[in-house]
Amino acid sequence: MPKRHFSLKRALAVSALTLMLVLAVAVGAGVAWLRMPLSLPADKVDFVIDEGTSMRGIAHRIREAGIGVPAEALIALARLTGADRRIKAGGYEVVRGESLWTLVKRLSRGDVTQREITFIEGWNFRQIRAALRRHPDIRQTLDDVDDATVAAMIGASTSHPEGLFFPDTYLFAAGSSDIDILRRAYRAQQRELAEIWNQRDPDLPLGSPYEALILGSIIEKETGLEADRRRIAGVFINRLKLGMPLQTDPTVIYGLGENFDGNLRRRDLQTDTPWNTYTRRGLPPTPIANPGRASLLAAVQPEKHKYLYFVSRGDGSSAFSETLEAHNRYVARYQLGRGQGARTTGQAAKEAVQP
Repeated sequence: MPKRHFSLKRALAVSALTLMLVLAVAVGAGVAWLRMPLSLPADKVDFVIDEGTSMRGIAHRIREAGIGVPAEALIALARLTGADRRIKAGGYEVVRGESLWTLVKRLSRGDVTQREITFIEGWNFRQIRAALRRHPDIRQTLDDVDDATVAAMIGASTSHPEGLFFPDTYLFAAGSSDIDILRRAYRAQQRELAEIWNQRDPDLPLGSPYEALILGSIIEKETGLEADRRRIAGVFINRLKLGMPLQTDPTVIYGLGENFDGNLRRRDLQTDTPWNTYTRRGLPPTPIANPGRASLLAAVQPEKHKYLYFVSRGDGSSAFSETLEAHNRYVARYQLGRGQGARTTGQAAKEAVQP
């Protein structure tokens, strides 16, 4: 009897040891499987998770991208580790050689991939929309939306979105929408404008931050040389104070819109539009481009002088004068020899850029 009892205990011990070994092998195999490289159709595969997508929907999106991972295994592992409660919307990527375990950790951290887009100083809204459309990682939502509706969507108080977007480089997760990026650029411009307006000179003939934005956009298009910004701003401020028309070519070009063919003619200067500062006094009704910080600062902190005229020398710099007689001499020297007509404030390097 004792021998039989001993044999039973021994058999149970052997069985337990065997079970532990089997479990260890199974766990080891499972861990090894979790760390096996995923099957990918390319060296790098991107996928996008939209806001509010369920774990099963996420697994489906990953499979749709061509990443060879069993959906049920991904769901189970995400739930087991708690990753399913921490996954953030955005763009993700998987690189060849990475495993299911790596993928779940990345999802758990919200480790979204970053893309970038740059809005250039002096671009108008049409150019910004074109850049958004060209970007392969931006989700397009505005193809059939007009400008006034876009302005309402970003929360602007004006129906004309020109000038409302701060020129900068914006990082975003792959799959972000065009309107989300525009909202960020709008908020950035509002912050810049509010800060700069608080730094304005006390005797400016500008009644609001929006008027500073309008003037800043003109300076942006008229300035070919950084050193001339505040001096050009001073010319426009002097003219506004005297009630003289600004007579600046970029506003005329903007008013012509898509009809501008790259050659500004005398008849264009005489064609009245809301933006023609030859036919209308004061500031135009809206900005004509998206100005950067330097042009905004120049608008509210202009150089103090008596100049009323400037003309481009053709090298990006401008020649300034206090009298029309002196201005006409500069025009004859720098413009007429190149076949250009005389302009009251001259033609700066950026005028030729079609809005």
